[in-house]
Formats: sequence, structure tokens, C-alpha cells
Amino acid sequence: MSGTLNKVMLIGHLGDEVKLHYFDDKNCVGRFPLATNETYTNKQTNERVTNTEWHNVVVRNKAAEICEKYLNKGDKVYIEGRIKTRKWQDDKGNDRYSTEIHCNEFTFLTTKNESQNFSNDQQNKVQASGEVNNVAEPLGNENDDLPF
Repeated sequence: MSGTLNKVMLIGHLGDEVKLHYFDDKNCVGRFPLATNETYTNKQTNERVTNTEWHNVVVRNKAAEICEKYLNKGDKVYIEGRIKTRKWQDDKGNDRYSTEIHCNEFTFLTTKNESQNFSNDQQNKVQASGEVNNVAEPLGNENDDLPF
């Protein structure tokens, strides 16, 4: 394979509210931390161990405004995007690096019972363009014609 791929898919919980920063006339950027967990049982101690990884998520423009409006701390969300590392200088002039997930598509996974923003039987899929599309009925529908 001669090409490369920079794609990230995460399912996690918001660690804080979405913070919007406006610049220019209409453009904005939203940032929020996303926690993903890995849980396993330690075979030596038979103890359950959970490791949490934190990701810095960046969304832009209309998608950022939608995230700010509907996502709250603790909500579960699916994020799809790419990894980007940016270089910046601190107050002392030292080079610093930040690794971020630049989101281009996301799906809200928290139900209305868990958060008052969405109905119980519906998930909303949002693309970075800001379009909101209803996701098809969940798998396991009894009206299915498939023979298996």
C-alpha cells in the first residue's frame, strides 16, 4: 500500500463542557476533553483495573456550535477524525506540543433519560458540515424481512 491513513474513531465521555472560541466574522472552534476507558482483570490479583486515556477533541464552525448546544459533561459520544499535533511556545519561549483529535464526524450516544437533550429512541448523527441526520432504526427490529 503506497498511501497513508490518519483516522481516529473514539467512543467516550466528555470530561468537561465544550468551550467555544470565536474568531474572524463567523468562524469558531470548539474544544473538549474526551475520556476513553480500558478495563481488564489482573490475572495475578484477580482485581479489576481501569485505565483512562484523555483525548483533546477539536471541532469547527457549525459542528462546534451544535456540540456546545447539545453536549454536556459526562455525555457519551462517538468521534471520528484525525490526529494532529501542533507546536506552540510557552511563556518562557520553550517549544511545546499538543496532540489533538480534529473531529470531522460525530454521533451523540447519550439518551434523553441520561441527558435531557435527545429522545430515548433516537440518535443524531452530525457531520462537521453541521448537517443533522436521523440514524436508521436500531438493529434487531422485528419487522425485518431477512431470512436469518
